[in-house]
Amino acid sequence: MADRIIHLFVILLMPPLLFGIINKTKAIMAGRKGAPVLQPYFDLTRLFRKGMVVSTTTTWAFFAGPVVTLSAVMLAGLLIPLGHSPALISFAGDFILFAYLFGLARFFTTVAAMDTGSAFEGMGSARELTFAALTEPGLFFAFLVFIKFSGSLSLTKMLQPIGYSSFSQGNFAPLVMVVLGLAIILLAENSRIPVDDPNTHLELTMIHEVMVLDHSGPLFGIIQYASSVKLFILGSFLCDIIMPSLTGIGWIDWCVFCFCLFILAIAIGVVESVMARMRMSRVPVLLIASFLLCGSALILFVR
Repeated sequence: MADRIIHLFVILLMPPLLFGIINKTKAIMAGRKGAPVLQPYFDLTRLFRKGMVVSTTTTWAFFAGPVVTLSAVMLAGLLIPLGHSPALISFAGDFILFAYLFGLARFFTTVAAMDTGSAFEGMGSARELTFAALTEPGLFFAFLVFIKFSGSLSLTKMLQPIGYSSFSQGNFAPLVMVVLGLAIILLAENSRIPVDDPNTHLELTMIHEVMVLDHSGPLFGIIQYASSVKLFILGSFLCDIIMPSLTGIGWIDWCVFCFCLFILAIAIGVVESVMARMRMSRVPVLLIASFLLCGSALILFVR
């Protein structure tokens, strides 16, 4: 019971901290002091206290988009184990629901964007859906690798850290390939550099941010919080694979898991500091690389 409560609190409270760590890392890499690590929490509080400006052309879909998106990613968070803690909801084939909850969130985000009637937001929606079509095959190939490796159709057993972190000699190459492929998917799904720049204000080069230009106040706060939860969930997915074996001591395992997420956030900040955003025409090449990495890993397992 204690682990389930901690599981819920971690999902609810920790995600914005990852954004703070990424921004702090980028500031340090640029030689600046930067905003406090807790700044995302202050920003969310400010947004929820502000009013909203809503276009007269919008319908209920504009309001439903952020709410459904947050609900979908939070439900996805209940399907994935966090370190030593098993998922709160687990059943055979739950990985399919996990993947398509993100698809549901993406659908309502794009519908809310197009509901404004803005050509720019329609352009961002088209880009978002195009790149998503290239990331989903890689994600499912990664699932197939874990199914082959664990012999289970449940995410809880597929992503248990025991065994994966050992990277035994026979499994070293395919696991490294899957980790690299999932790292690319994580950056793409969360609109991070080199796929997208979350801080850009140039509509012609924006993907995710252009879709939320007309949202403000609490609705924009929900979108920002949902984005942090999505990063947290996909980051947890990756950490479950690479984190050290479990000790069996609850608080130590939770600390190891949180430390792994902090290191991942720092790594994202470093990547965004040393790399520039790729040209839009080159992004599909990167996403196809993730698909090939995960697919090749599956071939190595079933050889």
